[in-house]
Amino acid sequence: MRHMQELGKILFAIGVLTTIAGGILWRTGDLGFLKHIGHLPGDLSWEKGGSSFYIPLTTCLLLSVILSFISWVLRK
Repeated sequence: MRHMQELGKILFAIGVLTTIAGGILWRTGDLGFLKHIGHLPGDLSWEKGGSSFYIPLTTCLLLSVILSFISWVLRK
C-alpha cells in the first residue's frame, strides 16, 4: 500500500511539472535553455542524399543523469 502512495506522489509531481512547463511554453513559445536539447555536442547525426540518421547520445546521457538524481532525491 505504501508503494502506491509513493507512486501517486511521484505521478502528481510529474503532472505539476508538466503543467508548469506547458503553461510556460504556451505563454512564451520557448523555454530558452531547452532549445539546445537534442543539439548538444556529442549528439551524432548523418545526412546523405535524401536520408538522415540521428543519435542523441549526449542528450540521453544528460537526461539519464537528471532523472536519476530526481529519483534519488525522491527516495530520501
